[in-house]
Amino acid sequence: MGRRTNTAVWLPNQNRWQIKVQKDGVRKTFTSAKPGRTGQREANRKADLWLDEGISSTRLLVETAYVNWIAEVKMTTSQSNWKPIESRWRTWVQPDLGKKQVANLNEQMLQAVVNKAFAAGLSKKTLMSLCADLRAFCKWLRLGKLSTFHPEELHVPKGARSEEKKILQPDALRVLFAVDTTLWRGKRVPDPYINAYRLSFVTGLRPGELIALRWADIQGDMVMIHGAINVHGEKTRGKNSNALRSFALTSQAKEILEAQRELTGGEEVVFPIEAESTYRHCWKRYCEANGIEYVPPYNLRHTFVSMAKTLPEGTVKSLVGHSRQMDTYGIYAHLIKGEKQRTAEQLEGVLDKVLADSKE
Repeated sequence: MGRRTNTAVWLPNQNRWQIKVQKDGVRKTFTSAKPGRTGQREANRKADLWLDEGISSTRLLVETAYVNWIAEVKMTTSQSNWKPIESRWRTWVQPDLGKKQVANLNEQMLQAVVNKAFAAGLSKKTLMSLCADLRAFCKWLRLGKLSTFHPEELHVPKGARSEEKKILQPDALRVLFAVDTTLWRGKRVPDPYINAYRLSFVTGLRPGELIALRWADIQGDMVMIHGAINVHGEKTRGKNSNALRSFALTSQAKEILEAQRELTGGEEVVFPIEAESTYRHCWKRYCEANGIEYVPPYNLRHTFVSMAKTLPEGTVKSLVGHSRQMDTYGIYAHLIKGEKQRTAEQLEGVLDKVLADSKE
């Protein structure tokens, strides 16, 4: 900051601090309406950023920059990722920050947005996503030399609660494994996706992962998850970097897959499901036809996690693709190979206990 030789001065008629600086023949004026030395320091800081950090625009509005950032996000990710970001922008960020200048952003402004969303009752998961949006936006600004602001203390309020997920209870699970039929126009017919429902429960696979599953992904007792099909029909590499994973099949999972192979004749895809909406509709119809309290298809995965909670936490996380320490497809394969078989054996015991009455 050696190039600035002057300091901001107070202009009584305009009720603001002002400083004029020059760089490469370009002269700029920076101001602050904050009273006292705080305002003087802010005006000086703006000037220093432009002089020393190469900040290219101090009048850029957040609404302009945010839309440009989202446009770049759209180029590198799927709709299932950028649409929620765009929705959070319109609902929570734009109303309070849209007309602010990027150069005036501070941590208190961003935290106020998060706090307002918290007060409105948003879940902890959504608040975490909102914080992640704001941090990513600020990083984009820094990379583009539009700001040097880094919201280090931005956080989710301590009182935020995780959204409670409904799961299938043991009685419903026994029905699931005892009844193969659903109702179609008032008649009992085989449910085409019965094995998909069951596999989701015994493996914790996400609906999109079930739809993307190919027979080629199943090698012996091992399953390799290469990606997913999202709600928009797009092939993705999964919900997060740890979604790409492998795991050993339990005996229950192998029986389900063998039954499915007999139905499909070994077609390329394991489950010929047209779209996630179709899968969800058929599952809801199955629940209604068989007296099961409906939960979204994704909650079959939550049911699996709840059922397997007696296993070590790290084991369950690696099974469902949540562990951040788990390298994709296992750099530690020489260690994991035996672990996966032991995990399958432990899981078989838990599944047998939960489903014991369904075979009576």
